Amino acid sequence: MKLRKTAAVAAMAAALALTATACGGKEGSAGDGAKAPGGADAPKAPKYAVAKDVKLDGSAGYKAAKSRGKLVIGAKADQPYLGFEDQSTKVRSGFDIEIATMIAADLGFSPDQIEWKTVNSDLRETTIAQGQVDYYVGTYSINDKRKKQIGFAGPYYKAGADLLIRQDETAIKDKTTVKGKKVCSIKGSTPLQEIKKPEYGASVVELGKYSDCVQQLLTKQVDAVTTDDAILKGYAAQNPTKLKVANNPFTTELYGVGLNKEDKVLRDAINESLTKHVKDGTYKKIYDATLGLSGSTFAEPPAVDKY
Repeated sequence: MKLRKTAAVAAMAAALALTATACGGKEGSAGDGAKAPGGADAPKAPKYAVAKDVKLDGSAGYKAAKSRGKLVIGAKADQPYLGFEDQSTKVRSGFDIEIATMIAADLGFSPDQIEWKTVNSDLRETTIAQGQVDYYVGTYSINDKRKKQIGFAGPYYKAGADLLIRQDETAIKDKTTVKGKKVCSIKGSTPLQEIKKPEYGASVVELGKYSDCVQQLLTKQVDAVTTDDAILKGYAAQNPTKLKVANNPFTTELYGVGLNKEDKVLRDAINESLTKHVKDGTYKKIYDATLGLSGSTFAEPPAVDKY
């Protein structure tokens, strides 16, 4: 069914004060307190009108959320400009956080009716399939293997695997130059599976968090970090004097919203929300206030796949 909006309410602002991460916020760490570019003049995330009288007959996930009076949304917490949680304030910010909050508003839930749940990459399918979250927004690439276990709304963003390297690195330039190099990636991620292919010849280090990989890069325990370019640009923006992105993507990653495989009604509602807000300009405003601040260039998102 169509979602109906009424009076506007304030959404959570994208608080891009990157003052702490799981790495402790020390000088030279993955979260060294670097501020997002733009300062007071930086674009602000929009406010979202919270819909009333939403009817999603046949959606078990929506019915459960309404019964408990809140949405449980899965997200990342260590991705600057995408999905980030300030450890001192517990405020979440970034592109994925705003997209998730925008969708929640169209489903009739205000920001104070959202419970955020941090989910590591290797636990996403299990967490969604077991109903521990109502939906998940966290740099989650759509692929056929995952679609056997869960459903996807979207895609809402196109990324590509790339390499994060130290500023003084000259030997590593692209995927053809990682042979014999130690490259870190994240358990459960598609870039990890890619970089493990014999054709690259890399020595692969598997860790649980992006921030841990970045920390090992800064301390010279690994030579590069590989994951989606949008994620890497956020870390490079945090540490511009120490890190850079190779800017030679070698895969295509389409980000989707993960949810219960059988809940087509909820999937259709999320697709409707994404499509509507691309058309009305909300999506672009979110991008400019989050990912755009990391140096990523805006591009129109792919059309949603209404399967």
